[in-house]
Amino acid sequence: MRREEKDEPHSLWLPLVRRLRDPFKGMFALPGGPLSPELSLEMSAASTLERATGLVPGYLEQLYAFGRVHRLPGPEDEYDDVAPPSERVVSVVYWASIPATDVANTRVHENIRWMRADDLPRLAFDHNEIVDYALYRLKNKVEYSRIAHSFLGEEFTLAELREVYEAILQRPLDPANFRRQIAASKSIIDTGKRVEGTRHRPPRLFRYDHTQAFADQGPLGMYRAAAHDAAMRRDENMNENP
Repeated sequence: MRREEKDEPHSLWLPLVRRLRDPFKGMFALPGGPLSPELSLEMSAASTLERATGLVPGYLEQLYAFGRVHRLPGPEDEYDDVAPPSERVVSVVYWASIPATDVANTRVHENIRWMRADDLPRLAFDHNEIVDYALYRLKNKVEYSRIAHSFLGEEFTLAELREVYEAILQRPLDPANFRRQIAASKSIIDTGKRVEGTRHRPPRLFRYDHTQAFADQGPLGMYRAAAHDAAMRRDENMNENP
């Protein structure tokens, strides 16, 4: 999430990679790669992102599996010069969010470019379709989940959190109504601290309630929460009995 100009509202951006070989040589595409036999789907997705950008995701979730037979954008008769794939390719797509505080650490490369998610050029394969579906899912998910917090640092103000919602929903939100809705969700905790160095009354700083981290994952979250708790207990036992 970033501003294109200082006085403009925030918008969502994503990293794209320029293809160096056919098909679609020279066009931009989403970062991707083959599935490593040593890694799970989730770990492979995180590894692919880190390899392309040098960034570690603050949130990572499986989006959808895309497996249309030819997977070309638009009418297929537009691609007479594109050789059909030699094998069927199915992409298990993950979406990730990067905290705004980490984006400055992006690996710089001439073939990697960040672009606005709602103003993309024509991408290789069916990657425009993938981005459109991801934005659609994100707009729906932010209404009932806590995904918005993952775009921020460990501590944040209510105004910063509202800006994330506005960037995702692409519309302004009433600050008073937003404050009441967030308070009702009980998803954030007042740190007791305030922003330092401001001229006017400094705003309060909040943090995400990490005890709710698995609540949005349904039954899968229950298993992950149990595994997380078991790992924490193992660590505590190791510390108590070195």
